[in-house]
Amino acid sequence: MFNRKLNYFTITIVLYILCISYTYKSGIQLLISENTLFRSSNQVLAKYDEVRNRETYSDLKFSTNTYDAKVISKFPNNFGQINAKENATLLMLTRNFELKEVLKSMRSLEDRFNWRYHYDWTFMNDIPFSFEFQEATTAMASGKTTYVTIPKSDWNRPSSINETRFEESLKKMSEDDVIYGGSKSYRNMCRFNSGYFYKQSVLDSYDYYFRVEPSVEYFCDFPYDPFKLMREKNKKYGFVIATYEYEETIPTLWDTIEKYIDLKSNTTDINMTSNSYDFITDQSIIGKFGLGRKSSCSYNMCHFWSNFEIGDLNFFRSTKYQDFFDYLDASGGFYYERWGDAPVHSIAASLLLETNEIIHFDELGYSHSPFMTCPYSYYMRIAHRCQCDYDNVNNIPLTLSSCLMRWWKNGAGKFFTKEN
Repeated sequence: MFNRKLNYFTITIVLYILCISYTYKSGIQLLISENTLFRSSNQVLAKYDEVRNRETYSDLKFSTNTYDAKVISKFPNNFGQINAKENATLLMLTRNFELKEVLKSMRSLEDRFNWRYHYDWTFMNDIPFSFEFQEATTAMASGKTTYVTIPKSDWNRPSSINETRFEESLKKMSEDDVIYGGSKSYRNMCRFNSGYFYKQSVLDSYDYYFRVEPSVEYFCDFPYDPFKLMREKNKKYGFVIATYEYEETIPTLWDTIEKYIDLKSNTTDINMTSNSYDFITDQSIIGKFGLGRKSSCSYNMCHFWSNFEIGDLNFFRSTKYQDFFDYLDASGGFYYERWGDAPVHSIAASLLLETNEIIHFDELGYSHSPFMTCPYSYYMRIAHRCQCDYDNVNNIPLTLSSCLMRWWKNGAGKFFTKEN
């Protein structure tokens, strides 16, 4: 009896082992089969990738009017060797307490552009930079860093300003809640950026500058060196965002501009047949009475947002620009009102430059509160590894807050992604 039970037990164990072995073998075969099918499926999917890509990208043009399609390849190698640098610097006007925001901007621009070129960084401040500021920014920069203390004569308001009238203006604009209306230092900054930054001796050896501000972000890899593009294409001023100025900050600016235009009517400084006067003026119902405009003057308040600008320093050093700034400065509008450097630069570029000397860098994703610009072209976002949401409500180019469509109409035009 005992032997019979043992035989039953042995048979059960053997059958159990055989069952496990079969199940394991079947599982392995199934796994192998599934892996084989997975590889086969991927091979089928990938087999026609080239055809699909050819259909997607065939005859594709960059959604930009800023450069010829041949300037960069369709799939630019952002990890290639460092090219020769242009005679240019990255320029930042900032203060010691903004170090955290400064480093954020530097890291973004270094990662997206400057690590390939090592352009110099030039920092300006109306007081000396701290050791901590210099140490941290030097560590962040891939190029040489220079620190400049602005002379008081270039920063402070001139003696020609009537102090009583100035204080009354500060009080009135503050009461009216005009943005930075009660700030003295902001007025100094706007005047300095309008007529004195390019006079600093540290910039004498440079031909171009790239203005950078604290707490900004660059969303996309730069597909080219904008300084090189400026030189090769003979561009004098470049921008990414065009928007409307706060009208209450510049109530008499355009009146002053019109007087200057009349003054220069018999000179070669302003060429109305080839400049961008039509971009900053608009007699249509949209331009004259739309978008909350109070004034009936022909200036439509459009300006290039100067927190991102790339410029030819020789344009600002020119006699025609210096005459332009001196005329505005003599009126006292930087202090009696609150004229910003953005409308001053924009009006100067629109009047004094040829339209084809101004460039819109529409493929460079960028953010400065409250606005941003993110390429709408899917291809551009993929090719330049952009990290931005083109559908964001603050993506300004095609919104009512943008003057970009006016630039397309009255400026250099616009190329779209596909053309027949």
